[in-house]
Amino acid sequence: MSTGAMGAAAETAPAQIRERRSASAPGVPLLVLGVALVIGAISLFKQHTTVTIGVGIGLLVLAALTLGGLNAVAPGQARVVSLFGRYQGTVRTTGLRWVNPFTVRRRMSTRIRNHETATLKVNDADGNPIEMAAVIVWQIADTAKAAYAVDDVRAFVLTQAETAVRHIAGHYPYDARGTERISLRDNAEQITTQLSEELALRVAVAGVSITESRITRLSYASEIAQAMLRRQQADAVVAARERLVEGAVGMVRTALHQLAEEGLVDLDDERKAVMVSNLLVVLCGDQPAQPVVNTGTLYQ
Repeated sequence: MSTGAMGAAAETAPAQIRERRSASAPGVPLLVLGVALVIGAISLFKQHTTVTIGVGIGLLVLAALTLGGLNAVAPGQARVVSLFGRYQGTVRTTGLRWVNPFTVRRRMSTRIRNHETATLKVNDADGNPIEMAAVIVWQIADTAKAAYAVDDVRAFVLTQAETAVRHIAGHYPYDARGTERISLRDNAEQITTQLSEELALRVAVAGVSITESRITRLSYASEIAQAMLRRQQADAVVAARERLVEGAVGMVRTALHQLAEEGLVDLDDERKAVMVSNLLVVLCGDQPAQPVVNTGTLYQ
């Protein structure tokens, strides 16, 4: 499509509906009026004359119109009002309210709701299969968009939540493995913030605001869980060995330096090498060292 055609299509596209306040009146006085009209109509019917019956029918019609416009709006709810298919506004004022009786009033919950996605099996940035789930806290902020932009706002939010979780999981590795990369396990706060931002953009068209999102499950898939556990254990062993050797070398250096300063024993290079070897064996060994009594000399 050409640029001019796209511009013309954008100009002819209908403007997106946004929430606005609907005109409404207090319902209690009109409830009293409707009841009074019904009582008056009944009293006229009892007179059994043509005139009174006609007036009574008229009063019943007025009572039906009066009572038909009443709506009870509870806290955390709203009424989306439309007249002959055209959006008229939203009633958010709680209590008994009266609107045009010919309008259609759709109940809409504005309470905060949460949803936990199913445990999704996806591939992370390294291609490893992982299992991930998240909880989403959301609320309808624009009732007009929620009513008219999508067919089912709840189903729309649930689908977009799973899509966002899959998208985030595929962009980051499960574990950074000592690198400076952002990972799902090590940067949970940053990942959940990005998940909330992406999900908010996805559901904005439906008039939904995202309050919070949290990752509730994150693990390797069962088919590779044992292999990844062994790799993590191996990495932990290597890291511990590196730390142990680093400490042992420092202790040997300190021992040689103190012996040289205090002049307790004169060690040549060969004796120093033997001492270093023995100390490293003792300090870095997995099992306790077995003492050996040397009754000879090093050169025998």
